[in-house]
Amino acid sequence: MEIAIIADDSKKELITQFCIAYCGILSKHSICATSTTGTYISEATGLKIEKLLSGAHGGEQQIASRIAYDEIDILFYFRGNSPQSSLYGEDTSASQTLLRLCDVHNVLLATNIATAETIVSALERGDLDYREFINPRSEYNLKKKKKSL
Repeated sequence: MEIAIIADDSKKELITQFCIAYCGILSKHSICATSTTGTYISEATGLKIEKLLSGAHGGEQQIASRIAYDEIDILFYFRGNSPQSSLYGEDTSASQTLLRLCDVHNVLLATNIATAETIVSALERGDLDYREFINPRSEYNLKKKKKSL
């Protein structure tokens, strides 16, 4: 599976702890993340993470683009209580775009630890294998196909 990770500053420690706890499962998949988040996670876990631009410099838009092209299967998007996020009751336009694209492209989305744990558990059990039919060109599915040949 292709997994994208974004975390606001106030949630970087939480997403890192989540990735430490589920490192064994996540290591079997392709992961990309915004720059700082990806650095925190890779340093704490040793996971191979493709680091995109920081969120403030277009990383969220890079992930949105990948979602639009059906290149992402799961998005872990831990939003915090910063002025850039939902403190004032409104999400940024980048945040709204990501959420909308996940709906349009049927991308699994976790915005909190409870949902993220549920998705990772389902991933480990194989409950998400149907995504292979939705995203046949993903790096993960191409590797899997080559192994079976």
